[in-house]
Amino acid sequence: MKPSVLITKRVYPEAVELLRERYEVDYEATDDGLSAEQLVERLRGKQAVMSQLTDKFNREVIARLEGLKIIANVAVGYDNVDVAAATEAGILVSNTPDVLTDSTADLAFALLLATARRIVEGHAFVHSGRWKKWAIDLMVGLDVHHKTLGIIGFGRIGQAVGRRARGFSMRVLYHDAVRAPAEVERELGAEAADFETLLAESDFVSLHVPLTASTRHLIGPGELRRMKRTAILVNTSRGPVVDEAALAEALHQGVIAGAGLDVFEREPEVHPGLLNLPQAVLAPHIGSATIETRRKMCLMAAENVLAAIEGRRPPNLVNPELWERRARG
Repeated sequence: MKPSVLITKRVYPEAVELLRERYEVDYEATDDGLSAEQLVERLRGKQAVMSQLTDKFNREVIARLEGLKIIANVAVGYDNVDVAAATEAGILVSNTPDVLTDSTADLAFALLLATARRIVEGHAFVHSGRWKKWAIDLMVGLDVHHKTLGIIGFGRIGQAVGRRARGFSMRVLYHDAVRAPAEVERELGAEAADFETLLAESDFVSLHVPLTASTRHLIGPGELRRMKRTAILVNTSRGPVVDEAALAEALHQGVIAGAGLDVFEREPEVHPGLLNLPQAVLAPHIGSATIETRRKMCLMAAENVLAAIEGRRPPNLVNPELWERRARG
């Protein structure tokens, strides 16, 4: 009898076909997703699941899974999976890093530019028919070139954003728990800074941290007040990294100048205080949403599934200690 795999939501067809060549595939070919109860029920007798960020594998769900070898997340982030609980249960967890680095960095910089130069406002203004004449201060925004960019979280994506900033002759500050290698700092002209200094000196602050207990509401009322009144906040990491209510209030009060957001605390819900603000540029979690990247992400997750079922180490393990423990016997 062939091994069986659950795909929880619609993915690119190449990934489905790759798995169907070898296994029985239970494919939820919709964008609706599955509830916790549905996940448990559909995973009975399955050896693997290809999941997405809306699938919540908490400790309670994981405790009810039997015989599952791997949770293969189609995302670089895996805060939807209780990795500790999965490891205790002997379930491998994988993600899809690297492949989406440049696409997400592009989107972060697009949000930065769109907010600074009021692109979305200008687009709406032209389409509304209100543009009747040119004026010296029509839709004036903020310069990006030669300004200071503060990057919080200087991993793959954070560094890729810093690389883009060089083309705009920006000063780059970064804050990370681990200092970048000297050669990376030299390549990007990046300076390590403490958190408070970065907030105070940056004209743009871009967030690239994983969602953990320590990063939840990393940016709240106090942090927003430390930023310049002319500063712009960009978030393409995870929504709960920012206190959305505090951000909405800060924008209403002019504490900072603007925000470009691709992620939100309770997606797809958005704090209502952000929805009527022209200085808030909002996107529907599309950081990695290019045809090429999303296809590669799906195929990468499928390759992780193949490896786990065939007894090989999946290429993108986030709990390698489980594999190493098995190897030691």
